[in-house]
Amino acid sequence: MTYNMKYRTLIILIFVQAIVLPGFEAWGIEKSRSHYMNIQTAEELRKIFRYTGDSVCFLSSHRGGPEKNFPENCIATFENTLNYSYSVMEIDPRYTKDSMMIVHHDPTLQRTTNGKGKVADFTLKELKKLKLKDTEGNVTKYGIPTFEEVLKWAKGKTILILDKKDVPIEDRIKMVEKYKAEAYTIIMAYNFEEAKICYRLNKNIMMQVFLPTPEKVREFDKTGVPWDNIVAFINHKKPVDSAIFDMIHQKGALCIQGTSRNYDREFIEGRVTVIGELKKDYNSLYRFGADILETDIPVPVSKVVGNRLSSATYISKIQK
Repeated sequence: MTYNMKYRTLIILIFVQAIVLPGFEAWGIEKSRSHYMNIQTAEELRKIFRYTGDSVCFLSSHRGGPEKNFPENCIATFENTLNYSYSVMEIDPRYTKDSMMIVHHDPTLQRTTNGKGKVADFTLKELKKLKLKDTEGNVTKYGIPTFEEVLKWAKGKTILILDKKDVPIEDRIKMVEKYKAEAYTIIMAYNFEEAKICYRLNKNIMMQVFLPTPEKVREFDKTGVPWDNIVAFINHKKPVDSAIFDMIHQKGALCIQGTSRNYDREFIEGRVTVIGELKKDYNSLYRFGADILETDIPVPVSKVVGNRLSSATYISKIQK
């Protein structure tokens, strides 16, 4: 092969990497590697969640996307989800008896582990002896992870959305700061006062803020918290029109729409047995204005929806 031919081949390969592969992902075609989001700085995180008109469509996996053999709030489950789709992970920090922070949704143990009783009545050492159950109630080989373990794992792989449970927003901020995790964590603010507290304590931390109506959008405008610092959670029900999405997009923020309490239930509870039958329903939310779908079943949903990050993310990944 001549030098000129090698040069032309190299140019073609670069073109395919920069242009064609993102297109494949937009069509939902899986790649052989995990869908990692290697975010390096808080500024880059804000840029990725900035609405620019460059259409995105990816998932927020509720409790990581549990399914058979993969329990909720479990690192192995997070990895499994990322084999199928770009996704942020919504997780649940909770305190133990000895004030250590674990990742576990319920205040009690019996639904998701082979233990019984309240989480807050056990030390971390005691809880580490338990095993997690999957969605069918089967005991797995996986244990309850600490918040520290999840934070360390997530770096360079995904973005964590930190729910509240019994951990105040100030304590979640301290943990993010301790592990310098501003680049790959989003803190859930349940009200505007929490959003103001978070921004006052650390202006680099992004938040998920609940903005279900135009009135709430206008109210949030008065908080002084920049729109660059938030991603908006709209609702678990499809809004009657697209006005709320348009309004938030004009502010420059992305929108999350929940499916875990509606379309997901049709599949989980067996009323629909083939996920493809819900393809139009899920994709209608993207067409309506949603950028991110929050789902309990990211692996099945990933097979019927698009899978695309912003072009800024692709450029960043290519440069690295």
